[in-house]
Amino acid sequence: MLLTSILNLGEVSVGQHLYWNLGEYQVHAQVLITSWIVFIILILLSLSANRNLSIEPKGLQNFTEYITEFIRDLAKTQIGETDGASWVPFLGTIFLFIFVSNWSGALVPWKILELPNGELAAPTNDINTTVALALLTSFAYFFAGFQKKGLNYFKRYISPVAFLLPINILEDFTKPLSLSFRLFGNILADELVVGVLITLVPLIVPIPLMLLGLFTSAIQALVFSTLAGAYIGESIEEHH
Repeated sequence: MLLTSILNLGEVSVGQHLYWNLGEYQVHAQVLITSWIVFIILILLSLSANRNLSIEPKGLQNFTEYITEFIRDLAKTQIGETDGASWVPFLGTIFLFIFVSNWSGALVPWKILELPNGELAAPTNDINTTVALALLTSFAYFFAGFQKKGLNYFKRYISPVAFLLPINILEDFTKPLSLSFRLFGNILADELVVGVLITLVPLIVPIPLMLLGLFTSAIQALVFSTLAGAYIGESIEEHH
């Protein structure tokens, strides 16, 4: 029942949307469009930075190596020295996708591009995206715990005492809810506030808030990836 409720969040719609029909299902077209743009940006950045690698990194190579080191340190801190390295690709992908998505909403004038219905916005401005990211994170920490401990992983649900079983199960279902609504709410609120101020006072006043939005967008990407790492680390932690 709880799992069905979480999956049904994917049907939540805020505002108007342009829909594409895929068989019997409808998908939010503008979310797919902006997500593909984010993917293309990340792929082009990666290819450009790593095309001619050198021992002494310069330019984009230096930038991408800095990001890699940052994610590696985050993984080691949240998951551990031994297991952290294997989760760097996952945490790095989550962090970069959210970071670029958030900044695209703050920097790219999506509303200039007109659609038959709805409007373009940052992918993370749609709850379907944030729920999908949260469910991926949930699958990741279940997989991490089961991979390392096997069936012993389920002992965590009766630790430290058996009567906490319902609470421990409920906790695992509230994690994706908190991850998805935190990210969605912050990005939506930021874009709404800036949009309203630009409409009312279109010149100087919104600029400080836009700069603050860039900062909070980066913080949200860091918070999401840090919590994802913490949940994975918790799932593989030995309980005594």
